[in-house]
Parts: sequence; structure tokens; C-alpha cells
Amino acid sequence: MQVLTKRYPKNCLLTVMDRYSAEVHNMEQVVMIPSLLRDVQLSGHGGQAQAEAPDLYTYFTMLKAICVEVEHGLLPREEWQAKVAGGEAEEAENGTAETEEVEDESASGELELEAQFHLHFSSLHHILMHLTKKAQEVTRKYQEMTGQVW
Repeated sequence: MQVLTKRYPKNCLLTVMDRYSAEVHNMEQVVMIPSLLRDVQLSGHGGQAQAEAPDLYTYFTMLKAICVEVEHGLLPREEWQAKVAGGEAEEAENGTAETEEVEDESASGELELEAQFHLHFSSLHHILMHLTKKAQEVTRKYQEMTGQVW
């Protein structure tokens, strides 16, 4: 089987996704003992810990979970709702609200699909860039903690 190795423009979504995936895989290879990241806060600007920020272990597990979805596709809608909502009652409420929302959009007429696409596309691009930086920060902090900084 031949593997195509096409190079994409720097700001192409595929490039950003590849960079994110590579950083998360690097993070997984460097972080041998993820439990060391528990209760360790990421320093913000000026060396101050961010108030109410999750610990590095939370970032580590979140970044890995998102990477699985980036590489393998979306979870089925039911699994994703169960994961996010954490219960059937909230899932039922969300389903009802979404149905009403879709009916409102249909009734309001033509959807501005290009504008919606651009909004979601740019948001996804921004989020992936941010998550890539978080993966780099988790890796760097773990290396500092374990004395692996060169």
C-alpha cells in the first residue's frame, strides 16, 4: 500500500491536526509516570499559577482523549452526550432543546452555511493550536520535574 505524503500549507487544518497529534504523542512518550502530574499547576504568565486551573494530570488525560477523536473520528452522538452530560436526564433535556433549536432554524429560513462553516472552522483551528501549546507545556513541565531538561 502506498502512503501519500502531501505537504499542506502552514495554517491548513490538516497541518494543525498533525502538529497536535505529534505533540500529544511526544507528551505520551516523555511522561512515563502520569500520576506525578497530579496536583501540579501550570504556571501562567510571570510564573504565577493560574487560579482555578486544572492540574497537569487533568490536562494530560484531556489532551490524550481529544487526540483519539482527532485521529479516529467523532464518537457516536449517544456516547458523546453520555460522556459530556453524565446522565440520561440531562441527555433527554439536551435532545429536546436541540430539536426545538433545529425547528427554529428551519422556520427562520435560509441558514448562512458559509458563515457558520467559517466560524466553526476558525474556532477549531484556534482550539487545536491552543491544545498543541498545552501538550508542549505539560511535556516541558514534566521534564523539569523529573530533571530531563537539556
